[in-house]
Amino acid sequence: MSRRADRIAAALRAAFPPAEVEVADDSHRHAGHAGARPEGETHYSVRVVSPAFAGMSRVARSRAVHDALSAEFAGGMHALALTLKTPEEAR
Repeated sequence: MSRRADRIAAALRAAFPPAEVEVADDSHRHAGHAGARPEGETHYSVRVVSPAFAGMSRVARSRAVHDALSAEFAGGMHALALTLKTPEEAR
């Protein structure tokens, strides 16, 4: 896992405890696209399962994740593909 992927996972575990977090670096699939950099670490797929999402809309969940990762966006991360569920929804 890349260093940024590790930071993403740690930030999400801290923001949405307890959480199951999976992070995949998809940057290689976006070479030549907007926001891509030759060194990668710009595009990620993220799956988070946490009870913290209970009662939140999909948009609110997305906003919460983006807020938790604002430092990564400021540091060059370009895009996330998100799957955000409560434990009940993940069953």
